[in-house]
Amino acid sequence: MKDPTHDEELHRTNSTADARVVTEMNARIATIVPDDAARPGGHYSHAKRFGDLLFISGQLGVRPDGSHTVELPFEQQARQAIVNLLAVLRAGRAEPADLLKVTVYIVGVEYWPRFNALYAQMMGEVRPARTVVPVAELHHGYLVEVDAIAVCRQAIPGERASTAHSDSPGIG
Repeated sequence: MKDPTHDEELHRTNSTADARVVTEMNARIATIVPDDAARPGGHYSHAKRFGDLLFISGQLGVRPDGSHTVELPFEQQARQAIVNLLAVLRAGRAEPADLLKVTVYIVGVEYWPRFNALYAQMMGEVRPARTVVPVAELHHGYLVEVDAIAVCRQAIPGERASTAHSDSPGIG
């Protein structure tokens, strides 16, 4: 069976320094594929961009080469998860100040103060809306996962920028 993700009639690829962006046929949804992040381990995308919005999938502490940090202490897992989130954010043509909402899943509420301190250190004055959700467990035994929604102020190369006043929510 032919892989539809590589069908030239359905997708167009734009290369940037940060990512490969696959624009789907309707030209309104772009799949974000960062060069400096591990490939997804399941049937999902790192992120989807719709108009000026970027929806980033949950990021674990997986290194860009695909190796896991699950055996490392919480702070190292959390740091790698945030680094991964920021890599996907950059690939989607956004920056930390563009984050609207961040959701953090932690295995145990006792990790909340440690995550909060690391997050504040890495994010500085950037303060998007945020939810921290204690969970029983995460995939592969990780202790933390982070996802986000951001607004994108930059157009993807080869696409026209959409505006807040546009009749079309698309980027194409």
